[in-house]
Amino acid sequence: MDRRRSDTRERIRAVAMELFAEHGYDKTSLREIAERLGVTKAALYYHFRSKEDIVVSLSQDLRDGIDDIVAWARAESPGPRRSEQIVLRYGALLHDLGKSMIRFWTENQSAFRALDIGTGLRYQFRVLGDLVAAPQQSPLAVFHARQALLAVSWSLSMMGDLDLDDEQSNAAATRIALDILARM
Repeated sequence: MDRRRSDTRERIRAVAMELFAEHGYDKTSLREIAERLGVTKAALYYHFRSKEDIVVSLSQDLRDGIDDIVAWARAESPGPRRSEQIVLRYGALLHDLGKSMIRFWTENQSAFRALDIGTGLRYQFRVLGDLVAAPQQSPLAVFHARQALLAVSWSLSMMGDLDLDDEQSNAAATRIALDILARM
């Protein structure tokens, strides 16, 4: 039963992302999501009370993934190997979440501000940057660390118009991010 409920939640989230991409977050209703799924609004309400709840659940996946990376990094010794692994793990996390979700977060900043999701994500991003820069904590080292992380995240959100599949985009962004780290 739990697996079926989980599968239904994932289908709802996937369909919501499709509709948000097609029509925009603000112009998509729960009714449209339910219709696309072929279920009643009541069935949809069983899993999510609002489209905001859907967005929060999607962003929670990213936050939980970053928390896992931070916990791992804090248990490791600072240095180039750990920095590289943080960037690789961050890239894998974003890659697993998918281009459409990352693009949604980038293109729907008003929803993130209204739900106060962005503040927490910005804080987590800065923590990751500090961990990548360690043991150096100079402003320039932190700048390079954040740029490496941005190379990965921006490749998913800003390069969707290029004729690259997810694997090619991820590989290129990872190479660029590691090149930035090498300059620290």
